[in-house]
Amino acid sequence: MLNFKRITVIVIDSGGVGELPDAYKFNDVGTNTMLHVLEGRDKLPETYISMGLGYLLWGWEPTMNTRYGKMAEMSPGKDTTTGHWEMMGLVLQKPFPTYPNGFPKEIIEEFEKRIGRKVLGNRPASGTVILDELGELHLETGYPIVYTSADSVFQIAAHEELIPPEELYKICEVAREILQGEHAVARVIARPFIGKKKGEFKRTANRRDFSLPPLGDTVLDYLKAAGYDVIGIGKIGDIFAHRGLTYETHTHSNAEGMEITIEFVKKKDWKGLLFTNLVDFDTLYGHRRNRDGYYQAIMEFDQYLKELLPHLDKDDLLVITADHGCDPTHMVHTDHTREYVPIIAYSPVYERPIYVGVRKTYADLGQTIAKNFGVGPMKYGEVIKEIFEK
Repeated sequence: MLNFKRITVIVIDSGGVGELPDAYKFNDVGTNTMLHVLEGRDKLPETYISMGLGYLLWGWEPTMNTRYGKMAEMSPGKDTTTGHWEMMGLVLQKPFPTYPNGFPKEIIEEFEKRIGRKVLGNRPASGTVILDELGELHLETGYPIVYTSADSVFQIAAHEELIPPEELYKICEVAREILQGEHAVARVIARPFIGKKKGEFKRTANRRDFSLPPLGDTVLDYLKAAGYDVIGIGKIGDIFAHRGLTYETHTHSNAEGMEITIEFVKKKDWKGLLFTNLVDFDTLYGHRRNRDGYYQAIMEFDQYLKELLPHLDKDDLLVITADHGCDPTHMVHTDHTREYVPIIAYSPVYERPIYVGVRKTYADLGQTIAKNFGVGPMKYGEVIKEIFEK
């Protein structure tokens, strides 16, 4: 049986591959993020397609010796936190609270009292639309903009020249302290922006997520306790409330995330898990229903993937997956979409491609990682045995 010293997991944030059977419960019937981004294009992401994405979308057999299939989400949700926790072995039994009518009066009043400011908004909204609606009033009053979505999020937008990011982060920490118990939302998100007037407002890369700590142990906790390196790239630290990691770094773009990932893979001075999230797919293109932008981001990722592969050796395993969908062609809403996600694994030691089927839960990935490093077993998920076959 194969065993790997280093496992690199790259999450294409929102890179779903087709609606789940229960998508109708989420108003997501007909969604398929990757298919709808790529269909009809003259050029396709050759490396990612050849690794198994082509099979998941069109039934094309992979031309690389990979392990390929897709995973269903067992947890009742379609948000970033739920998806990442599940792939690391923690399945939720009930969804995080959502607020289709805005947050309760008592929550907002306590928040305003604690930060010494009134707030604007307090309703579900697109992050870019609400800046056009309330950005100028925010500049006049100094009141931060609070909004939510179909996800379990308490988002706070503020102009960087009025409320600097570091101050906004402290405001978010106050909200995180308040939002506990029945109102324990998955994430409080800082949304700094710039611009002088309606039509010019633009969110910056200084976003921060303040997540609820995991509600149980994940494979990250087990690996860290066993003395392995657990490296978080991008918003991984935020998603896991900075728990279970031995090193983390925030990134400002997909490109930066891939460049850092490649450097770690090249150095090989670590043993354990490297966990990277590429969030631009979701925030810049999925939610904004920018199909062409999403396509360009996939093509850019493919070039980085092509650069990464030659640096993998027999002790390395690369896994590409996603945490949910966010189909930019789905016009029912602008939120995440309830979809299968790919599970595509590659190591230079593989001698043939093997289909791993349709997995019942993202937690199969966490269980497989735990098996490789001799920690766990995790409560949820089954080992993907084909990962350990030549």
